Amino acid sequence: MSKIDNPFSRGYQNPRVVRTLLITYEDDCSPVWRPLHASQAHLPDGQVALFPCLIGKDFALITEGQEVPEELENQCQTEGIVRTVAYAIGADDFDGQPVHIGDTYSEATAREVVRRLKFETGFYSRCWEISSAHITEEAGRYLAELADLATPSRFLFVAFRIPYSPAIGVKLIATPWSDENLQHVEGISAERLRQEHRKKGMPECLVEVLHLAALADVRVLVFDADAPILEGLKLYEEE
Repeated sequence: MSKIDNPFSRGYQNPRVVRTLLITYEDDCSPVWRPLHASQAHLPDGQVALFPCLIGKDFALITEGQEVPEELENQCQTEGIVRTVAYAIGADDFDGQPVHIGDTYSEATAREVVRRLKFETGFYSRCWEISSAHITEEAGRYLAELADLATPSRFLFVAFRIPYSPAIGVKLIATPWSDENLQHVEGISAERLRQEHRKKGMPECLVEVLHLAALADVRVLVFDADAPILEGLKLYEEE
């Protein structure tokens, strides 16, 4: 199952700020957006906005007051005027494809948006409470037994009871349970971990839920009959 189909996945990945220029050229042509070439990235907005430029396929070059190397000039076939400077907020979607989130007209504003998107504490939204209807009664009993005993460390999770509540919690370890991370931390693949869980008699529905949550870097997962249903996650009828 791909990450985009994982109901535990939330948020954009790798949010970033990209300075872009709105450029007009020739009266009958639509404006275009281009970033400054890396060689001119140091120029402040005041030396970019309303200045003439050369337009390349993937970049723009300010010409007034700047020395433009011939090899770069040869890559630009059109002249234009920078009408405004915008700070685009971009990120990666669940499938790794870049997405455009929005534009601001201040670098400070854009960086503040990115700061909020990134949740820099690193712990935001890593604790989930979902309905116990997402696992079978058999799986619930399996978790309860693990909570009353010492969960084997090789399981990479610890089950625990919540005092004065029928809810059962799970502390996931070494997340995300991706091949890359598990190989680095434990020297195993995600499929190998699945097989280990199945060998120990773990019900398949619990295997699926725990691995989806861990792949999305969830650290604490609580199953409670009174908790909300997670849209997109399979439900099981009461026996």
